[in-house]
Parts: sequence; structure tokens; C-alpha cells
Amino acid sequence: MAEQKAKSNVGEFGVGQKLTMTRVFDAPRDAVFAAWTDAKQVAQWWGPTGFTNPVCELDVRPGGAILIHMRAPDGTVYPMSGVYREVVPPERLVFTSNALDKEGRAMFENLNTVVFTEHGGKTTVTLRAEVLKSSAAAVQYLAGMEMGWKLTLDRLGAFVTKG
Repeated sequence: MAEQKAKSNVGEFGVGQKLTMTRVFDAPRDAVFAAWTDAKQVAQWWGPTGFTNPVCELDVRPGGAILIHMRAPDGTVYPMSGVYREVVPPERLVFTSNALDKEGRAMFENLNTVVFTEHGGKTTVTLRAEVLKSSAAAVQYLAGMEMGWKLTLDRLGAFVTKG
């Protein structure tokens, strides 16, 4: 089971909105970092409960692209793209993420920083997400950002601790 903490400025849905979450996973740092950087592993846990990822492509290097299509239980597909800005194995990932509309245009862009620290065989993951760009269409998605990350990190915890 993962310990969790979250801090956000909920209610401010747009540019400058920030979210910080910290989780402790009962798994070594190398395994948790690999779960974030191996596309086959990411596809198994990324997104809220019940979502699948029929497309999960990661080029984990500075300037490398991310493309994930999350499929909701009702069949709706939510495409997301991004670019890695910083990759420091197994300590840190910095990447952008853009939720795409039906025409493939970004509705908003987040800057995500994920820091991995290990203590006694457990890994603390600190996630910081900041909205860099936003459109009017993004409000409903940004309103769910905290819950979406919470559920995603819950799935990550179950994935890395199952052995």
C-alpha cells in the first residue's frame, strides 16, 4: 500500500494551476522508475481506474516524444502527447503533457516533474504538475486533474507492489 499526500490550488482551473502529490511505494527506486519509462509497463497503469492504453509510445530522452491514448470504460479515447525535457535515471523525469481535442490540437499543456527517492527499499515519488497553457475547452479536464493523478498513482502503486 502506498502512503499519500496531495496539495493543490483546486478551484483555479487554468494557467498557473499547480498540483503536488507525494506517494511512498513499497518497491525499489529502479523498479518504480522503470514503471514510468518502459512503454509496456506504463500502458498497464497509466490513467484512472478502468482505463486502458491502446497506444503508449515513449521516447525517454530529452526532446523525445510521448504519445498515449487512454480509453475510458465507455470507449471514449483521450489522446495525450508530450515531450521529455529532462531524464535523470533513476532520479527525475520532467515532461510536458498535452490533452488533445478531436482535431489533435492541445487543449492545455502541463509541465510534470517526477522525483524518485529511495529509503530502505521503498520509493518516494513526488509529482509536481503545473498548467503552462490552457484553452476554454480545458476547464472540465483541469477540474479533474487532481483526481486523475490520484487514481493514476493508485494504479501505479498496485502495479509496482504486485511483484
